[in-house]
Amino acid sequence: MGLGTNQVTTTTAATFIPEIWSDEIIAGYKKNLVLANLINKMNHSGKKGDTIHIPKPTRGSASAKAANTEVTLIAATEGEVQVSINKHFEYSRLIEDIVDVQAQPSLRSFYTEDAGYALATQLDSDIGLLAKTFGDDNGSGSDFVHSNSFYIDAANGLAAYAVDTVAATDLFTDLAFREAVQQLDDNDVPMDGRFLVIPPSVRTTIMGIDRYQSSDFVDNRGVVNGQIGSLYGVDIYVSNNLPVVETAGDNSASAVDTIGAIMAQKDAMVLAEQIGVRTQTQYKQEYLGDLMTADTLYGVKTVRPESGLVISVPKN
Repeated sequence: MGLGTNQVTTTTAATFIPEIWSDEIIAGYKKNLVLANLINKMNHSGKKGDTIHIPKPTRGSASAKAANTEVTLIAATEGEVQVSINKHFEYSRLIEDIVDVQAQPSLRSFYTEDAGYALATQLDSDIGLLAKTFGDDNGSGSDFVHSNSFYIDAANGLAAYAVDTVAATDLFTDLAFREAVQQLDDNDVPMDGRFLVIPPSVRTTIMGIDRYQSSDFVDNRGVVNGQIGSLYGVDIYVSNNLPVVETAGDNSASAVDTIGAIMAQKDAMVLAEQIGVRTQTQYKQEYLGDLMTADTLYGVKTVRPESGLVISVPKN
């Protein structure tokens, strides 16, 4: 079976060492992950099966104890969440031999970095789409309208999201953020492990809010995989891989895309990896070159839909 005509040749890459190191690809992959680092991760490596069953116990309640009576037994039918491992993505390059010439290291670095970036972008994008399944939505629809979907009304703060509602002036505000925190509080979501992932446009707005420039509100720490600080106990991250809730062409209220910022607690979603990022190479004599493929196999699922919010913001 032929491999097509999209090979890296002496014309497209004048100098290249065909050895691609898997650790370089994995390093690039990990460096570009944001959402995947914030949620629960299950290692299913080396195990058979395409579905993981995660127990989801029902919360119990305390009972009053009367004298000389038996305790009240809690009898609940516990639920489960099934995670399908059905996402298999790969990144491949065929690198032809360069006779008597070795490559510039920077070119090899580009390919390994690009492989890691491509796979990380795909994974984070799949996790971002889980925002459709927050609240009372089962994710079967094509939009982000559900009980845990909001936008920031410029005049009134946090408001329920509906299509054709987000205007270019509906920017991030401190009031809306505090109301989003309250939404999680009202849903009895644990305070530990909360995060907010925002697009770059919201970061620009946050940087212009005077009170957030105080160390009382924003930690003066270096950026770690997109993290820019912490507000009201919620860690803030920046990502370009958040879902597009509504395109500019579909939104009659705005001429810009609407992006879904995600505010959640780490137990809201789960990532199950059956094959972490692996790299394989094979010499293809018929093409006198090395075929390099990096791939990963995983599944993602919303576990606690009440623990996640999607906040639609304009991409200004």
